[in-house]
Amino acid sequence: MAPNYFNEMFTDGAIRQPYAGLESWQRGMPDELRNLKQAEAEALFRRIGITFAVYGEGGDPDRLIPFDMFPRVFTNREWGKLSRGVKQRARALNAFLADVYDRGEIVRAGRVPARLVYQNEAFEKAVVGIKPPRSVFSHIVGIDLVRTGPDEFFVLEDNCRTPSGVSYMLENREIMMRMFPSLFRENRIEPVESYPEVLRRTLASVAPQKCDGEPNVVILTPGHFNSAYYEHSFLADMMGVELVEGQDLYVDGDYCWMRTTEGPRKVDVIYRRIDDAFIDPLCFRPDSMLGVPGLMNVYRSGGVAIASAPGAGVADDKAIYTFVPEMIRFYLGETPILKNVPTWQCAKKDECKYVLENLHDIVVKEVHGSGGYGMLIGPRATKSEIELFATKIRENPSNYIAQPTLALSTCPTFVDEGIAPRHVDLRPYCLVGEKVELVPGGLTRVALNEGSLVVNSSQGGGVKDTWVLAE
Repeated sequence: MAPNYFNEMFTDGAIRQPYAGLESWQRGMPDELRNLKQAEAEALFRRIGITFAVYGEGGDPDRLIPFDMFPRVFTNREWGKLSRGVKQRARALNAFLADVYDRGEIVRAGRVPARLVYQNEAFEKAVVGIKPPRSVFSHIVGIDLVRTGPDEFFVLEDNCRTPSGVSYMLENREIMMRMFPSLFRENRIEPVESYPEVLRRTLASVAPQKCDGEPNVVILTPGHFNSAYYEHSFLADMMGVELVEGQDLYVDGDYCWMRTTEGPRKVDVIYRRIDDAFIDPLCFRPDSMLGVPGLMNVYRSGGVAIASAPGAGVADDKAIYTFVPEMIRFYLGETPILKNVPTWQCAKKDECKYVLENLHDIVVKEVHGSGGYGMLIGPRATKSEIELFATKIRENPSNYIAQPTLALSTCPTFVDEGIAPRHVDLRPYCLVGEKVELVPGGLTRVALNEGSLVVNSSQGGGVKDTWVLAE
């Protein structure tokens, strides 16, 4: 029997209240106008330069992420619950990171297995004992959420290192407002354009104690060949800060400095968009040309703040994910607001046996996988794909977790035939510094292929504007 997917616009044939303001808009848009507007949106994206890079597939590596003009809508009440749950989760994840790089109380208490933390490839021994400003390790937390019913939301995964996509959240809104200004006059929609200023304020709030005066914040990028380079340059421009590469920075004494045409300028906060392994060739990969030699010594001595902190990736691990509700209880003494998706850990013999016996019904993921890669969607996999994954799991069971195939909600989406439901997820961006803040919205990703549950842009997904209705 086919799953009964929750349609976010229609319930029993009736339009749900959040979407009431869109019914006449979509009905009054003939195919010719819709095609014209879609072409206009694509031209704007192309002119602005909003592309992402895909390498190794031949052809033009810079592609547009497909943009769907039909917005996704949340009520203020719905957003209130999500916002509280995301903030709670971000606080707990940061408490976990501060703990495991210090005394490891949650491990000592037997709440999280030691091997999942200290044998994790994302655990950075060089960070042990370092206390970052305000004890914040993950300053930008991207929480991936899915919806399965009117009041049923689940956390799919946590992104604590460098979650990407926020530029699309901002540009989706900009383009929608430019193309359909009347929609925004007729509907009271919470703004998202304050995000760059909130991000700048958050980063400035975690400047080290050695900082005197206004903190100098920079964004460290691997360079224009990186798939998210557009976002790096976009955020630097919107925040009014410098976009730098490793060669633009150097260490002298107890500080990190930026080369400028007017001479050296001290750097206080580095929003890094490069992986841990490349941050400092004297501490991590010696062949790295992307980082800054000696930067970790300055970080260790409190001369510079790095956001997100090296080592934050241990909280991204999909096996660690299963323990986040326990972190919330352990560190905050609170009941989790948002649920995890039920998860089987293949490292556990009994659970691995169950997974292997039910591969055709479940989703299997690599614990360090991302971007929709390294996963098996059992109900849509071929017999040979299932057999191949079974072999991989048997060879290295601890590298995999599994989850039931959720009935992801659908949202109306413009397709060639008109409007059709397509599966969506949501990534809000929680900023953690002096305060824990969340702008009212996020990045909605949509699986444009009929029946597909994979929303990642690298796997053919698109994006939508996300509305939160004002009270």
